[in-house]
Amino acid sequence: MTVSTDKKPLPLWQEVIVLLTTALVLAVVVKAFVVQAFFVPSGSMEPQFVQGDRILVEKISYWNDDVHRGDVVVFDDPGGWLGAVESKEATGIVQRALEMIGLYPTGGHLVKRVVGVGGDRVMCCDDRGRVSVNGLALLEGSYLKDGAVPSEQTFDVKVPADSLWVMGDNRLESGDSRVHIGGPGGGFVPTDGVVGKVWSIVWPLDRVEVLERPAIFDDKSLGQF
Repeated sequence: MTVSTDKKPLPLWQEVIVLLTTALVLAVVVKAFVVQAFFVPSGSMEPQFVQGDRILVEKISYWNDDVHRGDVVVFDDPGGWLGAVESKEATGIVQRALEMIGLYPTGGHLVKRVVGVGGDRVMCCDDRGRVSVNGLALLEGSYLKDGAVPSEQTFDVKVPADSLWVMGDNRLESGDSRVHIGGPGGGFVPTDGVVGKVWSIVWPLDRVEVLERPAIFDDKSLGQF
């Protein structure tokens, strides 16, 4: 007498469920640890991003390294930076499922450029109207919006440890660290609130681009990270 070890194939509907479940689990893992999609809700980072751009945020860079000056990062609202509309969350089963895999653009996050990291002294403005970090004036023409001044607001701050000073590239339209100096947290963003570094624009197709850190932030005069 022989015993068959052949397994009966799953019905098609069960195979579909298994495949969809596996795909969903993989998507959630990728979103949590590797890359996540976001949309740009405003013009505060023009010309790098325009409203409606879809961007990919990668998280691998910060697994074993610190946030660098010049990085464009997405971070959680430190508290009171966003209004009710901007902070909206997904509702309904379909929206929540899409949010889990990074396809539903929920609020609660901001995107800005890191200008100062923990220990830095960031000031504006010098006698030529420039922002300076640790005494080095930043030449920001490569990323600021045409016609924008480095800052119409003066400030002189020392960035606490494990914190960031962030600013939008469209300085006149950016509710960034400068605007929140007098609020909770003093305008600083905790590094543990950073979701990741913006790696690329992926939509629309005519704006696809891989981001690079501006050369000014690699100047050794700024000091070590």
